[in-house]
Amino acid sequence: MAVVKELRSQAEIESAYPTMRQLRNHLDEKTYVELVLEAQIKEQYRLFALIEKEEIVAVIGFMPMITLYYGRFIWICDLVTDEKQRSIGYGEQLLNYVHEWAMEHKYNSVALSSGVDRKETHHFYEEKMKYEKASYVFTKTLPQNKKY
Repeated sequence: MAVVKELRSQAEIESAYPTMRQLRNHLDEKTYVELVLEAQIKEQYRLFALIEKEEIVAVIGFMPMITLYYGRFIWICDLVTDEKQRSIGYGEQLLNYVHEWAMEHKYNSVALSSGVDRKETHHFYEEKMKYEKASYVFTKTLPQNKKY
């Protein structure tokens, strides 16, 4: 039976890198660890792994947030199941875990964004997990080392 475990120490965070790299392949391990540690301190980022037979099979990272639009909610930052373990229900288990965590901690909803080209993932969120499209997410990359 799979077990959900929060990853807090640097060694635990490092242990999730092979799985997280499948989603965030632009990050090398050092940068990934630095970002997780900083986000844990500054943004209350929480990282959990689903462990089956002593192996990490899926990882989820989220942040409790408060905005005027959503109120008190959980923002899913990262969710990935190991590519060899997909379509077994591990992503669903982790999302359900976060839903329970959110309710226990008095958060009203869970939100996330997903790349526009990830059609299978959208189907999972909408059909399997009953998420609704609420908005578009727009991003702008800013030039580095410029003062505004």
